[in-house]
Amino acid sequence: MKSLLCVLGLFFMTSDLLFAQERALTIEQLAPLPDSTGFAGSFAGVINGQLVVAGGSNFPAGGAPWKGSQKVWYNQVFLLADKKGNWKKAGTLPRALGYGVSITVPGGLICIGGSNEKGHYADVFLLQLVKGRLKITSLPSLPVPLANTCGARVGNVIYIAGGITTPDAPATESAFYALDLRNGFGKARWKKLPTWPGPSRMLGVAAATDEAFYLFSGAELVSGKRVYLKDAYRFSASGGWKKVAGPPAPVVAAPGPLMYKNGQFFLLGGDDGMLAGKDLRQTHPGFSKKMIRYDTAKDCWSVPESITGPGNSFLVPVTTPLVQWKQQWILPGGEIRPGIRTPKVYSISSDTGIGK
Repeated sequence: MKSLLCVLGLFFMTSDLLFAQERALTIEQLAPLPDSTGFAGSFAGVINGQLVVAGGSNFPAGGAPWKGSQKVWYNQVFLLADKKGNWKKAGTLPRALGYGVSITVPGGLICIGGSNEKGHYADVFLLQLVKGRLKITSLPSLPVPLANTCGARVGNVIYIAGGITTPDAPATESAFYALDLRNGFGKARWKKLPTWPGPSRMLGVAAATDEAFYLFSGAELVSGKRVYLKDAYRFSASGGWKKVAGPPAPVVAAPGPLMYKNGQFFLLGGDDGMLAGKDLRQTHPGFSKKMIRYDTAKDCWSVPESITGPGNSFLVPVTTPLVQWKQQWILPGGEIRPGIRTPKVYSISSDTGIGK
């Protein structure tokens, strides 16, 4: 009820402001990833000021699940040094991998978990650039293999929530892990923490402030079938878990960790489950093109705002990280329809403060 009243109040009191903010949102297209199909489930972040995209999967050469095509995973690492530049290959991951968690830290990019055609992994490693060359350092592994999980960094602590341990898992995980980096990589170890007071899930959406970790939406697997969730939780080291206002609709696999500015999270797109299970193939319209905002102080959500981008073909991808880079937020590829990837890379900024 509190969330509903908050949304109604925002609608009647600030609708003009919302429309003004929508017009102020700027979405630009950067150089596409060097693959005509594109990737979903890539790792992405920033290393030494350069944007990095690594791994991921696709159905190459116009393939699709309904055509019986085989999903292919990749191990390449691409770098973009400048927003007006082109991507360059920097090296390869230890194996083809995707659908893990990417966390940018001052020392580089940490890649956590993930999957490929052989199964799911608990591996964790750090990507760095040393004298222009890619360096990969193994870090402590997760307690269990995890893919389709989510995570974010609160200060020096990385948090990982949910996921699945095998490709054919009939149920999702409630596991919640923390990696404390305050004493450096060498002494860091994963610690299992109490789980959130709600259903297990995969493809949740993570977010973080300087003090707390947030977990939004996701999908629970019950006997192998997805149940779309629209609940939300806040975790702090001092106060533990607290249930907070959930989004107006499910936002499964939305790009994350979420953009944060001035006490608000900005959430783009996501799969609301309305078309789940329908065999639409190429006629699928794409996932949500809405943006909603969560006010951390008021514990409420704004009225959804439509998002428009370059041209009429802009679709907000899912299963892709959201990366802060050069005072903007970056959407590097992802899945724009079920089974369909995009090589397009978008930057997001706004006069109202996103990315600044």
